[in-house]
Parts: sequence; structure tokens; C-alpha cells
Amino acid sequence: MIYIVDNILNYSIYLFIIYCGFRISPRRNKFFVGISALIVLFAGTFNAYYDVNSPIVYMVWSVLSICLFFEERFGYLIALSAALMYFTGIVDTFSVMLIQVVVIGGGITSTDIDWWMEPAYLLSFLIYLLVYLQILKKHEVYLCDIAFKYKVALFVQGSIFQMFYNFVFIFFNENHTMYGWDAYVVFFISIVGAIYSVFLTLSLAVKNILSNRQNGELQSFMYMQKQQYDYQLQQSTAMRRFKHDLVNHIGVLRELMNEKKTEEAKAYIDTIWNIQDAFDLKIHTGDCLLDVIVNYYLYLAIKENIEFVVLGKLTEKMPFEMFDITTLMGNILQNAVEAAIKADVPRIRVELVEHKKEIFIVVSNSVAKKINTKTDFTITSKKDKENHGFGLKNITATVKKYHGEYYMESIVENGEALFKISIAIPTAKAKEKEE
Repeated sequence: MIYIVDNILNYSIYLFIIYCGFRISPRRNKFFVGISALIVLFAGTFNAYYDVNSPIVYMVWSVLSICLFFEERFGYLIALSAALMYFTGIVDTFSVMLIQVVVIGGGITSTDIDWWMEPAYLLSFLIYLLVYLQILKKHEVYLCDIAFKYKVALFVQGSIFQMFYNFVFIFFNENHTMYGWDAYVVFFISIVGAIYSVFLTLSLAVKNILSNRQNGELQSFMYMQKQQYDYQLQQSTAMRRFKHDLVNHIGVLRELMNEKKTEEAKAYIDTIWNIQDAFDLKIHTGDCLLDVIVNYYLYLAIKENIEFVVLGKLTEKMPFEMFDITTLMGNILQNAVEAAIKADVPRIRVELVEHKKEIFIVVSNSVAKKINTKTDFTITSKKDKENHGFGLKNITATVKKYHGEYYMESIVENGEALFKISIAIPTAKAKEKEE
């Protein structure tokens, strides 16, 4: 019976680490999931019947159960299961030693330690849970995001610790009558320190990810700013050229009027008016910073033959700093343009609604297919996933900074798949009243 319990506990730990730590989803086909669980029970029964804990059986059921349970490439799951068997074995060793030192203290009277494995697995699971809650989930980082050098460091570090403690523990076991409680206290503290050092290495890896993420966000912002600056510079250069030639245009008009060529003069005026009209902002939202961003993406939409419509107008400036409004609207509209290009009928609609206490921004765009807002929108489709995919995180962070709310939904409107994001931000006046 103890082998079956061991397998089930190991199985549960694997599922937890892979699902929460690596973001790999279970198979939708329940048949494979059921077979995965049966393999675990069969392996435990086999070991119980023959009273063995064969490493080969352990490896086979572990690999098969993982490959059948999760949706992922077969080779990747094999490598992942092998890595998990190795690393969880190290942590299990630490857990067993901790329990034995605490329970036995002054010495070991028996080498039969089977019954300590169950609490050791539970202790190991608590360690994994603590890592997940305090390091991974807290910072929205996953084990699959950690750089390869840190993974190697964790394996090397764990291996050194395990070899050292195995040697020391065997020595204590054979010579326990020579040592008192003080030696076991030191041994206990050293094991806790070893586990803590693994935490530190993992924390360093996460800090590296967060640093790269911040750099990526800054680069994304600088890229959007540069695009908008280049657009404004292009418009400004064209305007200066137009002004430089304005004297000549007036001279031509004067000559046409002197020669009584009224129709030619009107046509020339229309030409000049059309040239001048190209320099003006097409969309006026009521916020000068928002005007720059929206008109820039209108310019991109026209180039890509995307229908771009803005409805509504603000009567007061939005309560955003320049950096934040660029981050928020730049990411939303950039995502909208990239998605709309792939649609059969590309279109983007921006709605601005102003109330006494809140400003509502609703952006909807056509998409190639209806998406899952809980998963698909949070994962970038770009090949360079490490340096992209910050859009949603930047949007949500900006909304939270200004105590706002957002809601995403994928809808079908008139037979057309649309992605829609709605944002509500308290107005500056509403904030002043609260303060």
C-alpha cells in the first residue's frame, strides 16, 4: 500500500509543478488523462506486489503519465519529466533528512525509513507551494521563463548538496553514538540552509527575468515614442516645405486673378487646400496627447487599408502622464492594428464616453477568429517571445495605477469576430473629491 501512496503523492507533485510552474495545460481528451492516472496506480500496485521500488518502473510510469496527461511536444515532456524526477528527488532527500533529524535526533535505531517518505513528500510539496506563491505567482513568472544558466545552476547546486548530505548522513548513521544533540542541530540547520540557498538562486533568476521585462517594456515604450516622433517630424517637415512655397503659391494666385482666370484660381486654391489639409490632425479627441497617438495609428491604419473610426469627444484632459497615456493607448492600438490586418474586413473603432466620475475608453477591432480572452490574448504571437508580449501587462499596470478597471471580451457582431477592451478611469475631478 505504501508504494501506491508514494506514486500518487509523486504524481500529484508532478502535476502541480508542470501545470502551475510551466503553464502546460492538461489534455482535453479525458481518455488520455484517465490512462495517465491508471498507469500511476498500476506502477504502485506492481511495486507493492513484488515489494520493490525499481528505478526503471519509476521512470517509465513517470514519463508515460506526464506525456499522456499534458498537451505538449512528446520530446519536451520527456525532457521535462526527467528533469523533474532528478530535481524533486533532491528536494525529497532534503525533506527525508529533515524529518529524520527532527524525529530521531540523537541517532538512528533502524535503517527502515519507508514510513517517513509520506511526510517527506508533503514537506516537499509545501516547499514547492511556497516557491510558487512567494516567487513565481507573486511576480507573474514561470519556471519556463527562467534562463538556461539558472536552471543549470539549480541542478548543479542541488546535486552538490545531495551528495554532501548523503555522505554526512551515512556517517552520522554509522557513528550516531559518538554525537549528541548539538551535531544534529547543526546538521538540521545546514539542511535548512541548503534549501534556502536554492530559494536564493531561484529568486536571483526571477529578478533577472523582471529586469529584462522592465527593459523590454522601456524599449517598447521608446519604440512607440520614436514612431510617433518620426510621424510628427514627417508632418512638420512637409508643413515647412509648404510654408516655404506659400509665397510662390500666392504669386500664382495673384497672376491668375489679374488675368481674370477665376476657374483656374479656384482649382489652384482647392489644390493648396488639399495639401494643407493633409497636415492637420484628422481626429480631435479633446486631449492633445491622445490626439497625437490616435492620429498616428489612423495614419498606420490608412496605410494598411484598415477602417479606423473614433466616436465621442472629451471635454477635459485625461488624467494621465505622457508616459502612461502612450503606454496605455499605444499598446491597445498597436495590438488592434496587428490583429485587424489579419481579418477579412479590417476595422478598428475607438469610443470615448465621458461621465462625471469616469472616462470610458472602448476599443474594438476585427480579428481573424474568435479568441479566448483568458489565454490567447496574454500570449504573444511573435517569434521573439522573450522581448514581446508585454502589451497586456503594460495596459493592466497602467489601468491599476490610475485606480481604473478594464474588461476584455471576444464577441461576434453581425457575423464578424471582434476583440473588445473596455477601460474605465476616474476623472481628475473625481480624484480631487476623493482626496
